[in-house]
Amino acid sequence: MHKRWIRRRLPVLIFTVFIILYVDFHLHSSSLPKLGAVQHPVPGAVHRPIQQTPSSAKGAQNRANNSRGSGNKQFVHGHGGHRATRGAPIIQPKLKQEDIFIAVKTTGRFHKTRLALLLETWISKTKAHTFIFTDTEDEDLTSEGYNMVVTGCQSDHSQQALSCKMSAEYDGFIASDKRWFCHVDDDNYVNVEALLLLLSAFPQEGDIYVGKPSLDKPITAHELLEGNATREVQFWFATGGAGFCLSRRLAEKMVPWASGSRFEQTSATIRLPDDCTVGFIVEKRLGISMVHCPLFHSHLENLLLISQRNIPHQVTLSYGMFENKLNSIEVKGSFSKEDDPSRFKTVHCMLYPFTSWCP
Repeated sequence: MHKRWIRRRLPVLIFTVFIILYVDFHLHSSSLPKLGAVQHPVPGAVHRPIQQTPSSAKGAQNRANNSRGSGNKQFVHGHGGHRATRGAPIIQPKLKQEDIFIAVKTTGRFHKTRLALLLETWISKTKAHTFIFTDTEDEDLTSEGYNMVVTGCQSDHSQQALSCKMSAEYDGFIASDKRWFCHVDDDNYVNVEALLLLLSAFPQEGDIYVGKPSLDKPITAHELLEGNATREVQFWFATGGAGFCLSRRLAEKMVPWASGSRFEQTSATIRLPDDCTVGFIVEKRLGISMVHCPLFHSHLENLLLISQRNIPHQVTLSYGMFENKLNSIEVKGSFSKEDDPSRFKTVHCMLYPFTSWCP
């Protein structure tokens, strides 16, 4: 009787032990650092957003590495544009903050207000590799060692003026030795540590265009053709008001439509401003999909929805007037809303509590 019971139960016991060992193995193999997950869509694929909650950066890198051998032409090339040997690892140097070219677009009338706030907060941590593109000379800022680029563009907010400055930003990056180009406006706070983590999760030799759209569907434009004919085109674009980034490899592929005066010419072709033009070149001229990431933020969204505990994970923040009310994040700290309406000082002291002027 006892032997019969053992014979009946033995397979169940063996199966149970196998399941326990299998689960234990996977739990150990998945214990990785956390970061906002990155999903890189291939050209023509459905755009899937990056998740807001932190997830595995290593997993994102693994997915990107797997893409190199899956037939996706974006990831099969190594250094110098040559096809990598199948199975051979491509060793990439670790991405550093100084590898990122951060371009800030501003105008003369905001030097003492918006720009001054950025200089006091996050730019103080990234001074050497942050480049300020403006339309007005400022000897005080130049003498203090900031990378000031006076573009000669108009100071208004017209399509032509915006595209002129974006063209200068793009050319400035191409002439540099940096590995990533990131654009922000003068009402953005850049969490440089979060930015570095995000960009590190991508294949460094990939074609990456990452940011956040301001629309819930692709924008529709009418591309101007020869003979004043037009055709309807649809594409996603990352709003410049939240910031976006381009890998060097992708930026170099944009040269025929973006370098020198060609960026403004391309902008005029679709009669849309600078950030839309970037999306048009990437998606319609190069056939590469934008990566949608909710870690970038503009003042055109409800910033109150960002919880205080999630602020350290966000790549950019913003503030401004929206629907006749000041739109800014809700964060508790030593600065009152009157003293810090943008909440940028409060965020900076949260991230860098040993800053000399922090309470």
